[in-house]
Amino acid sequence: MKAWQNNIRRVVPYTPGEQPDDPGVIKLNTNENPYPPAPGVAEALSEMDDDLLRLYPDPTASQLTGAIARRYNVSPSQVFAGVGSDDVLAMSFLTFFNSDKPIFFPDITYSFYPVWAELYRIPYETKPLREDFSIDPADYYAPNGGVIFPNPNAPTSRYEDLSLIEDVLRHNQDVIVIIDEAYIDFAGESALSLLDRYENLLIVQTFSKSRSMAGMRIGYAIGSEYLIKLLNDVKYSFNSYTLNQTALAAGTEAVRDEEYFEICIGKIRATRERAAEAFASLGFSFPEPNANFIFVTHPEYRARDLFAAMRKNNIYVRYFDKPRIDDYLRVTIGTDGEMEELFGFLRKYMEIS
Repeated sequence: MKAWQNNIRRVVPYTPGEQPDDPGVIKLNTNENPYPPAPGVAEALSEMDDDLLRLYPDPTASQLTGAIARRYNVSPSQVFAGVGSDDVLAMSFLTFFNSDKPIFFPDITYSFYPVWAELYRIPYETKPLREDFSIDPADYYAPNGGVIFPNPNAPTSRYEDLSLIEDVLRHNQDVIVIIDEAYIDFAGESALSLLDRYENLLIVQTFSKSRSMAGMRIGYAIGSEYLIKLLNDVKYSFNSYTLNQTALAAGTEAVRDEEYFEICIGKIRATRERAAEAFASLGFSFPEPNANFIFVTHPEYRARDLFAAMRKNNIYVRYFDKPRIDDYLRVTIGTDGEMEELFGFLRKYMEIS
C-alpha cells in the first residue's frame, strides 16, 4: 500500500435499488410513487423563466420552506430543506451526533444509517427489533449519543404509535431524537404533534414517496427553531446552494395541491389493501403494511428464488441478503395493473414449482 492510501477514508457504501432502463419492466423495487406529481408541478416548470437558471437559487429555500410551514402549521424558521431526505438526514448526523456515546437505531432499518455513522466516525449500537419487527422502547433507555429510527420502519413497513415515540423521547431528553417519516403519509399520525413538548425532537420527511417527486430530490426537517438554525449553520458551512431553482418551484407547487395529494394517497392505500389480500391468498405473510410497500415472506418459497424468478421476467422487487430478513421481499405498491401482473406471475410460478 502506498503511503498516501493510508489517509483515505473508506466506508462500505449504501446500495440503492436497481434502476433498469427497459421500458417493459414492472418496477416495484424502489418505493417510487406510480402516479405523476401534482399538475401544478409541470405547469411551474414549463413557465419557469430561463433567467432563473442563470442565477443562484435562494440559499434559504424560503419559498419552499414557507409552503411546507403553512402546510404543517409551523413557523418557516422551523423548517429545513435539503436535496432529498438522505441529504437532510446526513446533515443531521453531522450536526447532532457528536457524542462519545453511541447513537441507537434498530438492527433492521434504513441501511443508510450505519453508512453515515461510519462516514462521520459516529459510534453506534443497533437494537434488535422484536420477533414481530416492533421496537422495544426499553432498548433506548440506556445512555446514548442520540436516537434515530424510521416510522413506519423500512423495510418492514411497521408503524409505531405516538405513545411509543413519546416514551423514547421521555427517556432521551438529553440527546437529539430523529424520527424519519419518509412513509408517514401512508400510515398513521405524524410525530409533529409532539414538537411543542420536546425541543430535542427532529422530524424528517420527503417528497420522493407520497408526492411523486423522487427525481427532484427534495427532503425537509421540522423541529424547534434552535435545531433548524444549527442545521442551517452546518449547511452554510458545507454548501449554501443545495436545492436548485427547478426543485424549489416544483416542490412549492406540490405542497400547495392538497386535493391531488389526498387522491394519490387514497389510490395507493386502496391498491395496498387489495395487494395484501392477494398476497395472503397465495400463502404469504407480512407485517401490517403501513407504507407504499409490503414486506412479504412465504413458508414454501425462498425469497431469493422468487426474487430471481421475478427479475428474469422483468418484475423488479427488493431483496435484502441480511440476517433475519433474508427470506423477505419488499414489494412496492404500483398501479392496479402492475400489481395484477405481479400476482399473475406468482400464481403461474407457484403452479409449476
